[in-house]
Amino acid sequence: MAEKLAPEKRHIFSHNGQTVFEWDQTLEEVNMYIKLPPNVHPKQFYCKIQSKHVEVGIKGNPPYLNHDLTSPVKTDCSFWTLEDDIMHITLQKRDKGQTWSSPIQGQGQLDPYASDMEQKRLMLQRFQEEVISLCRIQDLTSLKLNSLATVPIQGPLWVVFSLVDNLFSMMVTFISFHMNF
Repeated sequence: MAEKLAPEKRHIFSHNGQTVFEWDQTLEEVNMYIKLPPNVHPKQFYCKIQSKHVEVGIKGNPPYLNHDLTSPVKTDCSFWTLEDDIMHITLQKRDKGQTWSSPIQGQGQLDPYASDMEQKRLMLQRFQEEVISLCRIQDLTSLKLNSLATVPIQGPLWVVFSLVDNLFSMMVTFISFHMNF
């Protein structure tokens, strides 16, 4: 698996000068981090994740968050945990690679510059995964038998591997260029 190109920092959604939650994303998931209030037993917190909606709160009180999500998620792969004084919500994107401008629809959207940088970072992460995948395919261009003889692949497969080699070179150049930003 490719090492993920981690976000440099979390995005912060504030309302009336108070941080509501922090968040970040990878190609496959969006993570939300909510600071929990003190003196509340961990079993009192709840989080309900639906395909296009999230609800977070303390049992017996109005929800702290009760909003539609920016995009649909895979509910069977999404979950939440309590870590120290933080609720960490992991939302598995239904559409891998899609850049979210905010987890919550219409709330705390990234500014155009931050959104562009986020999209570039995710694009680089995707290319990183693809390059590693292509490297594995390229390793198949010759089969080693008993570490003594090498049998080159010929015919139509040779054409495919030649194209993969050219694509690999172009992707490395592209990644190198964009890593300088």
